[in-house]
Amino acid sequence: MACFLVLPDSLVLEIFLHLPHDAVLRAGLTCRQWLAISKDEFLWRELFYSYYRIPRTVPRHPAAVSWYREFKRLFDCIPCVEVQTLKEHSDQVLHLAFSHRGHRFSSCSKDCTVKLWDTERPDGNISLVHSTSMEEFNWGYTQFSQFNADDSLLLVSGVYPGPQHSPSGEIAVISLENYTLLSRVRNKPYDVFGCWLNETYLISGNLHWISNMMSCSVLWLNKAFQDIESENVNVVKRLFKLQNNNASTIRTVMVAHCRRHDNPDLLLDYEAQSQAQRQKGPQQQYQPLLFDLGTSSSEEDDEAEDADECQREARSHGHPNARLPKPTFCGLDHVIQSRKNVEPRELEIETHVAQMMAKAHTKAPDSSLIEPSEPGDGEDKTYLLFTTGSLTYSPHQIGIKRIKPDQMTTSGPVLGEKRGTNEFFDSLDHVIDIHGHIIGMGLSPDHRYLYVNTRAWPAGCVISDPLCPPPIAEEIDLHVIDLKSLREERRSLRAHRAFTPNNKCFFIFLDVSRDFVASGAEDKHGYIWDRHYNICLARLAHDDVVNSVAFSPADQELLLSASDDCTIKVWRSPHMVRLAQTSVRPPKPRRLLSSWLNRGKNPTSACGVNGKP
Repeated sequence: MACFLVLPDSLVLEIFLHLPHDAVLRAGLTCRQWLAISKDEFLWRELFYSYYRIPRTVPRHPAAVSWYREFKRLFDCIPCVEVQTLKEHSDQVLHLAFSHRGHRFSSCSKDCTVKLWDTERPDGNISLVHSTSMEEFNWGYTQFSQFNADDSLLLVSGVYPGPQHSPSGEIAVISLENYTLLSRVRNKPYDVFGCWLNETYLISGNLHWISNMMSCSVLWLNKAFQDIESENVNVVKRLFKLQNNNASTIRTVMVAHCRRHDNPDLLLDYEAQSQAQRQKGPQQQYQPLLFDLGTSSSEEDDEAEDADECQREARSHGHPNARLPKPTFCGLDHVIQSRKNVEPRELEIETHVAQMMAKAHTKAPDSSLIEPSEPGDGEDKTYLLFTTGSLTYSPHQIGIKRIKPDQMTTSGPVLGEKRGTNEFFDSLDHVIDIHGHIIGMGLSPDHRYLYVNTRAWPAGCVISDPLCPPPIAEEIDLHVIDLKSLREERRSLRAHRAFTPNNKCFFIFLDVSRDFVASGAEDKHGYIWDRHYNICLARLAHDDVVNSVAFSPADQELLLSASDDCTIKVWRSPHMVRLAQTSVRPPKPRRLLSSWLNRGKNPTSACGVNGKP
């Protein structure tokens, strides 16, 4: 042993640099000299960059205390250990959503139920609290849910057969106090999903086809329930009315409450990325043309009657609860059929006339509403985000509309301001083109960053037919958009994959925590990345497509994943698993005198090393 004591620190450090991290930890138990060297910051910086294969140009996380602790965070605090499998659903599980406190979460499934779960049991297991079936309202399945800001109401979005066997959507609001249904709101197309604006108001959509390739999307603000004051106060109000061209529609709405952004930027613009952005030069922003001929209330009634007739027809053929396929695209069947009977020249004239009329009936965008936040700007902004398109029906753009304070309640004119003027169509405040098929979106907890799952189009592709979008890649790219500067920051490494073609591509939900971002995939795995280092840290195995993932807002070391294998899997970090196992062991009563006397007879075993830092 004496020969080791004479080794200089520099030589021992050089040896440690060639060892894996677990060997370095074990070697640190040998003697005091090696223990001190095993904690060297230079050593752990080298081990960090080599083990995680991160470019050395990427700086350490701004909140990190040391390289050793940062290594430990990425290695020991990732929710990658399966601790429980929930099998209460009888069909594919499509979506998961946590409450803001993290004490409950909801799940939606093809079995047409929405279930509520408890995450705060003393034994650490998750248990079912309540299940609501939506079959009595003729729903085919539930597809999305969201808790309101104070966790007192649950928004549930579902799909039911519509006219001409075209699926349509509906939103239900459930009270979490007594699990009663408070209201139901129509939602068209169904993949608008719907979302909360605040504690009592939610946003839904409606779609009106104007011609073969033109339509109008109307976004409505709805009060979640009707109380005594509702007799004299509006419970619904039109937010925006936007035109869609080339068979595209507005989908996947969500609200971002962008604060002053006083917190430090956790996503840093590296020099290489900034230089690449400068080489691209300024990009032209697409300004969509907005045009709509409007619809009467009789059209709504006709569609409702057609939907009821469709349900009766299904029952008469022995299908009391007709199941619908997983959400893809709705409302395009009649477009494809009608287009077969229209000459190309007629379509060209139709498009030209719509563009001319849109210019005369569209409000000019207010640039002051969407200006990027300046440093020290103390004004909070609320943005409505949604997917849209301009070249084809597949969603390939992020549309942004700012919601002004006076628009956050249903008071005032039901159809909006200045209805009598010619400018009664709204223009988009900002558009970000992704150049690919958007299949998922998620906001960071502070609503500063928007993460977007996309399947890229071929580089340089030209779209000649709006009903024939380009082929899409199997690899899924994760884009990051800064809502402070309103530009794309960077693209993460590819890890997850999808295989369905562009005309059947469905939504895969992702979620973002303080440090991590997770997403499902069609390759039977969920994935977890670190937000700062942009690296994939874990794969979560299922037996079928992973549709949704959700981090607990109270603890990012707890993650849920939902799959087509009809299960919900619960994942915790190795660190939390060890703590749970330690707390389960009942403490042994010890007497000071007897323990001291028996010390020599029953020597205690030495504390072992986990093998992880």
